[in-house]
Amino acid sequence: FYCTYRISWQDRRSNPTNFNPPQVKRISLILNDSKHHNFLVMRLLIIEDEQKTAAYLQKGFVENGFVVDLAHNGQDGLFLATNENYDLIIVDVMLPLMDGWSVVKLLRKSEKTIPVLFLTARDAVADRVKGLELGADDYLVKPFAFSELLARVRSLLRRSNPAQQLEVVRIADLEIDLLRFKVTRAGKRIVLTSKEFSLISLLARRQGEVISRTVIEEQVWDMNFYSDTNVVDVAVRRLRSKIDDPFEKKLIHTLRGVGYVLEER
Repeated sequence: FYCTYRISWQDRRSNPTNFNPPQVKRISLILNDSKHHNFLVMRLLIIEDEQKTAAYLQKGFVENGFVVDLAHNGQDGLFLATNENYDLIIVDVMLPLMDGWSVVKLLRKSEKTIPVLFLTARDAVADRVKGLELGADDYLVKPFAFSELLARVRSLLRRSNPAQQLEVVRIADLEIDLLRFKVTRAGKRIVLTSKEFSLISLLARRQGEVISRTVIEEQVWDMNFYSDTNVVDVAVRRLRSKIDDPFEKKLIHTLRGVGYVLEER
């Protein structure tokens, strides 16, 4: 396969607080191979004020298939953590404007259950205990080996996203084999494109939950910017022609103005 980098800038204009929302530089690695397109993108937020360390972490995670946002102070980090959807957050302790302790404390007060990993030079036992008691899920001391950090992140993601570990998802007579990229309904094999499989996988992993077009664009097409195209509607229409149209019972439903849901009604 070959790979390319996509860089997109987000400037958040709507903000319920009085400070200017951070401008986010998001970098993601796009694997142009049909096999890799079948996996959902995992989103990380890294809150790190040391520019070289932040760039090193971003590069490492992007190369391993993650979408990564950076924040260089605690205030921006907290804003992103509470207003965006991330799969995991990596945060330093010593940060400008607001320290990492306060970021995690306020994040947990907001009832966000995102896994958090402290990555810091503070290596005292008391600091580790404080970090975990504030609600962090793991604590790694600098200097660190990136391979260990990557292993810890993957371990936290496995624990917090059990649906990601499912091999087969079933709903009514629809069966989706997530590892073998195989879809059948009523025992009949359904041939899907890589994007169609990514779409049905996303809906299946979160069956019963209405998924917005924005989330679908982000997760399936890695479109981290405003788009006025109808790519999602077209893809859903094609998916329905294969999954639903030949069968009496319909499983893919539309909630007008909101998004799509896969469920048995």
